[in-house]
Amino acid sequence: MSDLTLGYLSFPFLLLLIFLRAPIGLAMLLCGIGGLWFATDGTTVFMARLKSEVYSTFSNYNLSIIPMFLLMGQFATHSGMSRALFRAAEAWLGHRKGGMAMAAVGACAGFGAICGSSLATAATMSRVALPELRKYGYSGGFSTATLAAGGTLGILIPPSVILVIYAILTEQNIAKLFAAAFIPGILAALGYMLTIAIYVRLYPDQAGTKERMPYGERAKALGAVWPVLVVFGLVVGGIYNGWFTPTEGAAVGAMGTGLIAFFSRSLNWAVLRESITETATGTGMIFFIVLGAGFYNGFLALTQVPQELSGWVTDQGFSPWTIMVLILVFYLLLGCLMDSLSMILLTVPIFWPVISGLDFGLTTEELAIWFGIMVLIVVEVGLITPPVGMNLFIINSMDKETPMTATYRSVLFFVGSDVVRVFILLTFPAITLVFI
Repeated sequence: MSDLTLGYLSFPFLLLLIFLRAPIGLAMLLCGIGGLWFATDGTTVFMARLKSEVYSTFSNYNLSIIPMFLLMGQFATHSGMSRALFRAAEAWLGHRKGGMAMAAVGACAGFGAICGSSLATAATMSRVALPELRKYGYSGGFSTATLAAGGTLGILIPPSVILVIYAILTEQNIAKLFAAAFIPGILAALGYMLTIAIYVRLYPDQAGTKERMPYGERAKALGAVWPVLVVFGLVVGGIYNGWFTPTEGAAVGAMGTGLIAFFSRSLNWAVLRESITETATGTGMIFFIVLGAGFYNGFLALTQVPQELSGWVTDQGFSPWTIMVLILVFYLLLGCLMDSLSMILLTVPIFWPVISGLDFGLTTEELAIWFGIMVLIVVEVGLITPPVGMNLFIINSMDKETPMTATYRSVLFFVGSDVVRVFILLTFPAITLVFI
């Protein structure tokens, strides 16, 4: 059996392990080690890689951003920022048709600006917003679909853990990727709010109403979110303006949210211990996936699969735009099976060489940034695409009274909004690159 054939056969084996519920990092690690064993007829190569891969992977200074952003999200959760964000959005939007759902989306966008994780944003905001949505007459399926869609903003609105990983894989500037994600993130939030406005007019019985709040109370609620604005402005603004590196910015953000939690009296020894434990657990999970992907991608490189795939695509004579669309559709389908981090680590080393050899009228840096944002958006859509979108299961686990089918029916409206946004950003790359 040739090395190339062995590389191609590893894909169905990897999917089989995933379907058998093996952790994705472990599945990729096993495929990488097993593939190297068979490709080199022994243990020498993979044992040598095992000795060097861990150090070479985790000695990357940029990876230290990840635990800092995770810790920032933990402190933000415990300091009550998520509740303050929802109260502020609710005060200004809650009295409108579908306003409470719009408030949930707005709060998700705000929390995503200090969290960086989709699943964490969805889970945290669900604890805050779901009881309020049900209290004011919003149906179970509409409520869970709204929060699942809003949760995806966590990985799009900077800072984003996934964008950090993509920047490392493609050797791009993290600050520029954060800047490029800003407008697509705002478009996502506005698109979801427009979707909610359309939905409640088509199905008025799915959402209740809330009385209008006085302007004094609205101003008070808005004033309570100043910590979020300070942290976001300090971290993202500081990185973009060159006040500090992305790694330093992540550390500043973690320290800032920690101090806010301390002075708001929500940070005690028990909360600090829980925050550090959760950060360590999340970091360990991410790093293990990174290590497994490193081994598997090393095996694929040995078998020449990425190079052969790139050559095959080029020989077919497809236009660059056709290839881009096919890759994005592949990501959408794969998003129904895998989490976003695993998809990025597994596929970017294969697809980026293909895309980088095509002519879209952009420089190499612009192409890398635009492709990264497009991939991130489509991965985000996969998180809420039935039947296996991961955000849908996270939200439904918190509202066991709502059938999953009800969530599926409502979330299709948000998927439609995402498809329109993907088309706009695909057609007009300048929207993504305006701040580059």
